[in-house]
Amino acid sequence: MDRHGSKRTKTILSFFKSSEETSISDKPSTPVVEVSTHEEVGPSQSPSQGVEINYNSLERDPGLRTPIREYSVNVRDDIRRAYIKMGPYQPRLAEYPRSQFGIQYRRFQSKWFKTFPWMEYSPEKDAVFCFPCYLFENGNKPQCTLTKEGFRCWKRVNDGANCPFLTHIGSINSPHRKSVKSVEDLSNVTRHIDKAINVQTSEDVWKNRLRLMVTTEAIRWLSLQGCAFRGHREDSTSKNRGNLIEMVKLLGRLNVNIEDVILDNAPRNATYTSPKIQKEILQIMANMVRNKIREEIGDGKFCLLVDEAKDSSSKEEMAIVLRFVDGQGSVKERFFDIVEVENTVASTLKKSICNSLARYNLPIDDLRGQGYDGASNMRGALNGLQALFRRDCPYAYFVHCFAHRLQLALVAASKKEPSIWVFFLKMTSIVNLIGSSPKRLAELQAFQAMDIARMVASGERETRERS
Repeated sequence: MDRHGSKRTKTILSFFKSSEETSISDKPSTPVVEVSTHEEVGPSQSPSQGVEINYNSLERDPGLRTPIREYSVNVRDDIRRAYIKMGPYQPRLAEYPRSQFGIQYRRFQSKWFKTFPWMEYSPEKDAVFCFPCYLFENGNKPQCTLTKEGFRCWKRVNDGANCPFLTHIGSINSPHRKSVKSVEDLSNVTRHIDKAINVQTSEDVWKNRLRLMVTTEAIRWLSLQGCAFRGHREDSTSKNRGNLIEMVKLLGRLNVNIEDVILDNAPRNATYTSPKIQKEILQIMANMVRNKIREEIGDGKFCLLVDEAKDSSSKEEMAIVLRFVDGQGSVKERFFDIVEVENTVASTLKKSICNSLARYNLPIDDLRGQGYDGASNMRGALNGLQALFRRDCPYAYFVHCFAHRLQLALVAASKKEPSIWVFFLKMTSIVNLIGSSPKRLAELQAFQAMDIARMVASGERETRERS
C-alpha cells in the first residue's frame, strides 16, 4: 500500500492509453477514431436524424466538455467508447498553476495521476475531474464536485484517510466504483450481448434443434391419436411422467444421439418439454392445419356448420366446421376451429365466428350456407344467428342440421310408442344387473361366444379370414 492507503492492484489505467507530457499552451492532439464523418453533432442531435458523429471534435478538457446526459440516448454509448479509447485527459505540464491557501501556495502534482489513474486535469479551470463518473454518472442524482465544477483544494489531498480522492472512491458499492465497473464492461467487447450470442457453437444449435424435433414429433403423434400429454406427476422420481415425456424417453432409448441431449441431459433452460412449449407447438400446428384448409378453399365459396356445448370445466365452447368444394370438385368437410364464448347470445356467436374467419382471410361475402341446431338463438328468423349472417350475405341460406333433425324425430316418435319406453327401461336394468357382477358378465360373454359359433356353423353369420 502507498501512503494514501490505496492497494497496488489492477487499476483502471490498464484500460486506457497513457498520455504524453505536453506544455500548458499545447493541448494534446485528439486520437483518431475510425469513423467516417461529415459534420459535427451537438448534444440534441442523434444519428437517427441522418447526422454522423465527428469523434475528432470531442472536447478533451474535462472542464469544457458537454455532459454525457445532454447527448441523445442514441449516441451516448458511442461517445463513451470514443472517450474510453482516448483515455482520461492527464497532461503532464512542466509547471502547474499555483493557488494561494491562506499564507501557503499549493499546486496540482502530476504524480497523483499514477496514484489515482481515473483522475483528469483541466488546464482551463486548474481543477481535477473523475473520468469514469463523467461517463456514467446518473443524471437523476446530485452531481459531485469531481464531475461538475472540479476539485482544486490541493491542501486537502495529503490529509491521510480524509483525502477527498479516497473519500470519492468510497466503499465497494459507491457510485464511483459502479462507474469504474461500467467502464470496464463497456471496454470488454467480448462480454457484450451480441458477441455472447454469436459465441454459441454449431454443435449447440444442432442439439437444440434435435431436442425440439423430438418434442415436436411426440406432440404430433399424441395429438393425432387424441391422447393426453401430461401426467399427474412429471418429476424425475415418478415412474410414469405422462405420455409426452415417456414418449420422448422412448425415442431416446431408440437413438443414442437423442438420449444424449434430452431431458436430464439437456440444459435446464432448453429441455423443450414444459407445458408452455407444448401449447406453443400445438398452436403452431393448428395454424398450419388452418392455413392448409384455407389453401383448399382458395377463392371458392364455403358453408358454415356450428354447434356449441359446455365442456368438462363448464366452459361454453363453440365448434366451427367448414364445408366446401375443393379444386378437384370433391366435397370436403373440415373441422376448422373451436372457440370459447362468454355466452350463447346470437350476436356473441357471430362476432366470435367472424373473428376466427377473418384471421385466415375468409370473407363473410363468400358464405353460401349455414347449418345449426333448432335452438332459437341459432335458427331464429329475426335475431337468430342465421338471420344475422343473412343480413350481411343474403346468399347464406340456412339448413336445419340433419343430425339434429334425426334426433328430434326419434325423440318425438319414441314418446308415442310405449314399447320403446319399456325396451329402454328393461335395457337399463339388464346393463346394471350384468355390469355390477364380474361373474354374470363372464357367463354372458360365454353364452354369446357359443351363440356366435352356432350361427357361424349354420351359415347365419359369415367370417372374415385374417391375412
